[in-house]
Amino acid sequence: MERRRSLSSSSMAALLLFIVTLTASSPSLGVAATPKQSFEDNFSIMWSEDHFKTSEDGQIWYLSLDKETGCGFQTKNSYRFGWFSMKLKLVGGDSAGVVTAYYMCSENGAGPERDEIDFEFLGNRTGQPYIIQTNVYKNGTGGREMRHLLWFDPTEDYHTYSILWNNHQLVFFVDRVPIRVYKNSDKEPNNDFFPNQKPMYLFSSIWNADDWATRGGLEKTDWKKAPFVSSYKDFSVEGCRWEDPYPACVSTTTDNWWDQYDAWHLSKDQKMDYAWVQRNLVVYDYCRDLERYPKLPWECSISPWA
Repeated sequence: MERRRSLSSSSMAALLLFIVTLTASSPSLGVAATPKQSFEDNFSIMWSEDHFKTSEDGQIWYLSLDKETGCGFQTKNSYRFGWFSMKLKLVGGDSAGVVTAYYMCSENGAGPERDEIDFEFLGNRTGQPYIIQTNVYKNGTGGREMRHLLWFDPTEDYHTYSILWNNHQLVFFVDRVPIRVYKNSDKEPNNDFFPNQKPMYLFSSIWNADDWATRGGLEKTDWKKAPFVSSYKDFSVEGCRWEDPYPACVSTTTDNWWDQYDAWHLSKDQKMDYAWVQRNLVVYDYCRDLERYPKLPWECSISPWA
């Protein structure tokens, strides 16, 4: 069941102050600028090519959903660890029941043994905030959801959504702000629910999920508002590309900043941003859901601050 809350006036004031100071406090993460590339340089359409369009210069990509079908694309290469980033602008207006997904997965489609790292943007009725859901799958099993509010309207402009993935942690970033930290353990036993063995492709899609996405399925998609369109640009990846049967890079080289010690933990500034998000924007955390998990999964005991 979807859980929601509204920000108090004091929280909103703190939110505005946070936005003003965010750019100064957020580290660069060592990410270099990526030359502009066309869609075909990195991606292939998964389904419904007639629901995919690009801008005239080829730099913005549009996926649309109507009552007949949605649309999706995936990277041509798979990766094991790295930094993966994309700018998205979400469906505006009444988007109840519509899900825009931006995720990594080890298989094409929802394979029964897949590993997966998810951003899912859950649409809503006009005037209500988007909910951003993140999830982790290991060998086909999920159930590791967190849900957050955002400190901006994601339908008005493009914002950057990124995944840092190495053997020590998964970090979900929004505009370089860490909103979720999912840790492996540096000590025995390791987190056996941490996806670190299978290379993954990066995907995005738009689809109808009005059986669960908005208020637990109570709000249905208004097809009179179709087509629903989400848009993308500025894909960036710095990762270890996989070429069977081995990766095409050595993950211990100093060039791979995303796999060095500084990327194994949050920086001081990142911890400050992360703490603010935890206080103000968390809507649901499976590690706090004792009704669902009377015995919490073991990884819930691993500190995100370490």
